[in-house]
Amino acid sequence: MSPIEQHHVLARTALVWTLSYGAVRTYWQLDGTPSHLSAIGTDLVVFTGWWGVALCAAAALLAAAMLRPGRRAAVPVLAGATAVALALAAAAVMLVLDLVGNVFPGLGIGRYPLGAASRVACATGGVLLVLAARSFRQQSGIALPVVDRLKALQTPLDHTPRWAHVAAYVSMGGCLTRVAAQAVVGFDESPLSGIAFEGCFVLAGTLLPLALVHSWGMVWPRWVLGLAGRRVPRRLVLWPGAGVSVMIVGYFGVMLGQMVVERLHGRNPFPPDARMDLPETFFWVAVPAYVVWGAALAVATLSYHRRTRSDGGAESLDGGMGGPARLSRLEA
Repeated sequence: MSPIEQHHVLARTALVWTLSYGAVRTYWQLDGTPSHLSAIGTDLVVFTGWWGVALCAAAALLAAAMLRPGRRAAVPVLAGATAVALALAAAAVMLVLDLVGNVFPGLGIGRYPLGAASRVACATGGVLLVLAARSFRQQSGIALPVVDRLKALQTPLDHTPRWAHVAAYVSMGGCLTRVAAQAVVGFDESPLSGIAFEGCFVLAGTLLPLALVHSWGMVWPRWVLGLAGRRVPRRLVLWPGAGVSVMIVGYFGVMLGQMVVERLHGRNPFPPDARMDLPETFFWVAVPAYVVWGAALAVATLSYHRRTRSDGGAESLDGGMGGPARLSRLEA
């Protein structure tokens, strides 16, 4: 399949997908939205009701505009596609709760199959629109400075830079701030609890950011019997770093925005109810701490990605699984 054919497949898929999902949302608006789509009632956030329909319509129009690549009006189409894709991702952000609730069933997070399916469809529409926009830019021959800067962030590194170490420890600080906020109000008041979840929580906030910037995140240390000196599988560190940072920034970034809007309107973003009765101050400490944790973790993950790329960094050293030269450069 030629690049042009691939582009048309992507654009058509994005068009059909967003039109179909938009039709479902339109039907729900006219016939009545199903109940039990999430703990808060709605399946999406931020873009709810007819705003969700409008978002799907905008995505479909942009996908249709990308069916005929050309330089004319390409920049507005790309900008619009980026904005709408981000909006679709923000609307479906409660997918994070669906994922956490299924991975850790003991947390008491409710399961809403129809709502989860709607959120998956919404997020998929955003991903398809991004892929179509990327192909559209390539076929249109548009050179964008922002894209060049992003490409520069992909160049391999032969060492872990200072800014990555700073990001890792800032990330850990965000996690510890969140824990400290919980300690002030009491751990019995935590909305989420469970040994498995709490263990993963601590590891994601301490061990993971450190593994992204220290040599033992790339080569097993001497005390790991049977693996000492061998390369740590790249995906074992990179994928959790990318996944955790995206989920934290996405979910709590949207939450922080909603908190600001609610407070500007004079309302308590988290009024006490039967499920949770915590002071508002707790959320103004905990939620920004989450955002700092996730954003800094993303920076450290980017450094690890560049450090361990196959065309440079750890994975190319000695061309194998270990070796003195490899270890000396990693530990430098």
